[in-house]
Amino acid sequence: MSEPGFPSLDQLRVFLTVVETGSFTAAAKKLGRAISAVSYTIANLEQQLGIALFDRDQARTPKLTEAGSAIVSKASVVAVGIDDLRASVRALLKGLEAEVTLVVDVMLPSERLVDAVQAFEATFPTVKLRLHVEALSAVAQSVRRDGAMIGIGGGLLDIEPGLELIHVGDVEMIPVAAPNHPLAQSRPVAPGAARRHRQLILTVRMPFAEGPDVGVFAAETWRVADLGAKHALLLAGIGWGNMPEPNIRADLAAGRLVRLELPEAKSGLYPFQAMYRTDQPPGPAAAWLIQRFVDQAW
Repeated sequence: MSEPGFPSLDQLRVFLTVVETGSFTAAAKKLGRAISAVSYTIANLEQQLGIALFDRDQARTPKLTEAGSAIVSKASVVAVGIDDLRASVRALLKGLEAEVTLVVDVMLPSERLVDAVQAFEATFPTVKLRLHVEALSAVAQSVRRDGAMIGIGGGLLDIEPGLELIHVGDVEMIPVAAPNHPLAQSRPVAPGAARRHRQLILTVRMPFAEGPDVGVFAAETWRVADLGAKHALLLAGIGWGNMPEPNIRADLAAGRLVRLELPEAKSGLYPFQAMYRTDQPPGPAAAWLIQRFVDQAW
């Protein structure tokens, strides 16, 4: 039995692109190559490995063989490892960044954001800081697709493909309503009562894709992309909803809002993660900024 050869990184990338796009034609378009060049590269890879990766006879589009399916994850590990190596070297060659783009979740307490950006500009006066504020899953999407170097956000899965995540603290989310709201006047609130009253939900703005609904209980919901607008609607008694505790601390103390004790919607923590793309690790200034957010959480 002969030993497998040594496939090139380019062959593995072409293989993974065919798997990702589902056809040689789509892979060729994405890679900017001729279809014949993609087919030739896959044939050479199969010859190097000594196995058939695609079953071309049983389907009009290439279908992975059992052996092909078995090595997809291995090829991905190799490709990601090379990307990580190149990105690390790129950061070393570049040295200090010319600018850092930061996107933060609107739920992040303002005092944390102010502390971080003021300290950053004092420490790195030559590095231009660009700041964007998004909601929920839009933070991760900004880092993945829209060029943000680092993000501080929540509403994430435990594992986010293509992103490195670092926990940087939490904020308490509290269900509240105005004092004249029916839920605020009912003590205790009966099970299921919250479902009968309009719930105000924070959502992402277009063109971001909204993540899964978490903490939605009411049959009628209003979705707003502005936390300030949600706050104003709550104060007006137009609905009930969850808010970050720092944003409503003064309202609770003054009686403008009432903390609701709902059987189905208890207070909870909204975790924040610092994030960056796996293939684009932060340079010195961005890494310092992430560490500042980590240090704030302790």
